[in-house]
Amino acid sequence: MLHAARVTLLAFLLSTFSLSAHYLLNDHLISPKAGDVIEKIGTELQRKTGINAYVIASNDRLKKRANLYDYVKKYAKKLSEPWIAIVFLPNDKRIGILVSTPELKSYYRDGEVKKFAIEILSSADSNSQQSKYDVAMVQAYSELADEIAAKKGVTLKNTIKSEGHWFLTLVNWLVYLGAVLVFWVYFGRPLYRRIRYGKQQ
Repeated sequence: MLHAARVTLLAFLLSTFSLSAHYLLNDHLISPKAGDVIEKIGTELQRKTGINAYVIASNDRLKKRANLYDYVKKYAKKLSEPWIAIVFLPNDKRIGILVSTPELKSYYRDGEVKKFAIEILSSADSNSQQSKYDVAMVQAYSELADEIAAKKGVTLKNTIKSEGHWFLTLVNWLVYLGAVLVFWVYFGRPLYRRIRYGKQQ
């Protein structure tokens, strides 16, 4: 339920943008609207930190145990150094984060960034595959950008966390409140009545 609410909210936010993307290298997996959000975040990130962050989303299938660094060589001319790239290969069920130089690995938490995508992609809800791809990549990219910015000591204004954090917090609280109410109606209240009236007998 919580994942569905997040996907629905962010899918709505994505529909409000209409720029053209440059930081998204895409095989028609991510919608133009989501690409616009990535572009807006990436442009601000590069301006404030000097680091280029990319999303590479492809339908390619790799050989078993293929190295992602070997794979991204095909995009070498499109990546401006220094760069950090999220590589999304849904046909291989792979998500990786690559860097142009080893020291850039200290600018983000690999597991934390991936989690923002994996939680959406693995959620069981009624949202379309397109919506999941869009939201998963925008969330992961936004988190990556925020972590890079924090390492550089700057704040980004265009990330999803900055623009939608208050709404996501509200959604979280409503979901948790709903869970508490359901627990009370089906378990807490009957138990309370049983204890209360049981003592009176």
